[in-house]
Amino acid sequence: MSLEESTPDTVEETTAEELEDLLGDLVLDRDDHLNAPGFVVRPDEVQETLFRLRDEAGFDHCSCVTAQEYEDRYESIYHLRKYDDPTDEVSVVVPTPTDDPVSESAEPVYRTADWHEREAYDLVGIEYEDHPDLRRILLPETWQGHPLGRDYDQDRPQVVPLREHANPLQEDHASDAGDTMFLNIGPHHPATHGVLHLKTVLDGEQVVDVESDIGYLHRCEEQICQQGTYRYQIMPYPDRWDYISAGLLNEWAYARVAEDLADIEVPEYAQVIRTMGAELCRIAAHMLAVGTFALDVYGDFTAIFMYAVRDREKAQNILEELTGQRLMFNYFRLGGVVWDLPEPRDEFFEMVRDFLDDLPEALEEYHDLISANEILQVRTVDTGVLPPEVAKSYGATGPVARGSGVDYDLRRDDPYGYYDELDWNVAVEDGCDNYSRLLVRLREVEESAKIIEQCVDLLEDWPEDDRTIQSNVPRTIRPDDDAEIYRAVEGAKGELGIYMRADGTEKPARFKIRSPCFSNLQTLPEMSNGEYIPDLIASLGSLDIVLGEVDR
Repeated sequence: MSLEESTPDTVEETTAEELEDLLGDLVLDRDDHLNAPGFVVRPDEVQETLFRLRDEAGFDHCSCVTAQEYEDRYESIYHLRKYDDPTDEVSVVVPTPTDDPVSESAEPVYRTADWHEREAYDLVGIEYEDHPDLRRILLPETWQGHPLGRDYDQDRPQVVPLREHANPLQEDHASDAGDTMFLNIGPHHPATHGVLHLKTVLDGEQVVDVESDIGYLHRCEEQICQQGTYRYQIMPYPDRWDYISAGLLNEWAYARVAEDLADIEVPEYAQVIRTMGAELCRIAAHMLAVGTFALDVYGDFTAIFMYAVRDREKAQNILEELTGQRLMFNYFRLGGVVWDLPEPRDEFFEMVRDFLDDLPEALEEYHDLISANEILQVRTVDTGVLPPEVAKSYGATGPVARGSGVDYDLRRDDPYGYYDELDWNVAVEDGCDNYSRLLVRLREVEESAKIIEQCVDLLEDWPEDDRTIQSNVPRTIRPDDDAEIYRAVEGAKGELGIYMRADGTEKPARFKIRSPCFSNLQTLPEMSNGEYIPDLIASLGSLDIVLGEVDR
């Protein structure tokens, strides 16, 4: 019997021991994280370890790969979960010596490891054997050094040789096999949703290869967070990862991991406020996603895009009343929120209810203008197809995965906040195409409205003497030395996770951001190869990426 076939009680009580038995001699040591058993393995046995965990224990989701350098070693950490049960987690720790940081690639097991390992090589300096395309991903190929390495010299001059400006059409302009052409899309094309460059090869009119060239936005967010204190200095930055619309969702990602790391409780009243604010952000995010998607597909700016912006602005107005800001909220605090609902409370509740009352009619308009539009259906039905198993292998999450029939939502499957106390449903479509991803977002707006309405009902009746907005948090937070944790929330675009390692000080020694856009963007070639350029544009729009979060 495989571990997946064990009874739930048995798995819950003996998972770590069963996994250790399963891995056998592959395990060199245990290095447990706060929420997952950790197993240290040899760098030349990574694939064997991961294959066993995937095929025999059911860990089919490689959610994140973290790389870091210690004084005496380099280390890669594979954070594995299950799409059926993300609370069942395991970490595979792969140390390599400082003088030979070479490890076996996980790409043959999980396709998502392709980009994650390239990032680890680029920023930290670990090399991965058997990787299909190990080269820099965020920095130019000519970059000197690895920015997250301990000996990185940030004052070293960077010299770009003349060959960097060679004709990019030279290899792909023509071949004996067919009439091929190299096409640059971006980095300033409006359909690339930011500074993204798509290196596209066409055979006639069909896409035969597309490579996403990222890294134009050097955000340094992980390094900034490693230089800030847990208590005060990190929280203002998450708003800026997905700077378009997911501010409170990003803040919650940091709050959740830091609160678990420091064992901080959040009052129930503050959890309800957090949940309401997060779902308002989700609606704002999806409104922008739907509007820009329609703009990409058939260029309707006046009606659909501006309609979506109109309703997004209504959500932003409520968030401004709640937080004082329209985009960079900085409203969450470790242990709760910074202040209570605005006064007079009745006017605030009326404002929210008016928004919710108008939403069904607005959504009906969107279905009339978008999902029922014949042009959009021709452009999106059966284009950008992403089968569920392929989506899982790439670590896709959020509407991208749920549009492929993958029923995975951390609000339900790994509950936090007040979600498990409320009545709502996870929106899933099994069409696996661009149209399904659109429908998921429109349906999620409806579900978010249900959640917000229930939160308002609770907050209206909450006893005045029990409105605790923040728990008693120590002024200085110093988690135990070498405590490690990975935690995630359901962002508007998917699983937004953070790995943190403490070193006994008031600043994290390692802060790794798991961006849902980074993993979702990897799926673009799977959706686009064999299709046409307009289909490629529609597929890219259906991913709803923000390059500030991709590059971090």
